[in-house]
Amino acid sequence: MAKINYNDVTAKRTVTMDGDPYLVLSSSISKKDRQKASNNVRMKNLRTGQVIDKTLHQSDVLEEADITKREVKYLYENRGEYWFCEVNNPKERFSLDTDHVGDMENFVTENSLVQAILFDDEIMSIITPIKVELKVKEAPEAVKGNTSSGATKEAILETGFVLQVPQFINEGDVIAVNTDSGQYSERISKA
Repeated sequence: MAKINYNDVTAKRTVTMDGDPYLVLSSSISKKDRQKASNNVRMKNLRTGQVIDKTLHQSDVLEEADITKREVKYLYENRGEYWFCEVNNPKERFSLDTDHVGDMENFVTENSLVQAILFDDEIMSIITPIKVELKVKEAPEAVKGNTSSGATKEAILETGFVLQVPQFINEGDVIAVNTDSGQYSERISKA
């Protein structure tokens, strides 16, 4: 495995620390007066989901995490267990708990393909696409005279996720949603 110096630990890299894989969320190298430079990093433990802040110094050397991605098919959720299968082999089924899937259930419908992150052949987490297209299940009618000036209303998507959408979005429309922010992005098609 490749060694990584403290100043090369940057956002979106995966590193191994204390036997666990971490995804670096942000990093900021700073140098104060006569002190040596340090790198303040924010990392997410891919095994536990815990986010930590750590200061790395010049003497710190981490290892690159041997992370692989594999496409899997999301089947269904039952009592807090999320069931998946291999894309080409529906008999190869496995389940993951909420800690591993995060907020996937808000944005992914049954029988959709998602990315599984593996470390030492063990699934650490599921990655949802940055943008997903979902059908609007419920949306109140637009209030007459209130359709301009960026007014929004609450809509319920086919997954049950609730978000704010512009007044012109109606039931049955397909919209794009940003999964990082959980916000409306654009209308894909009209009902």
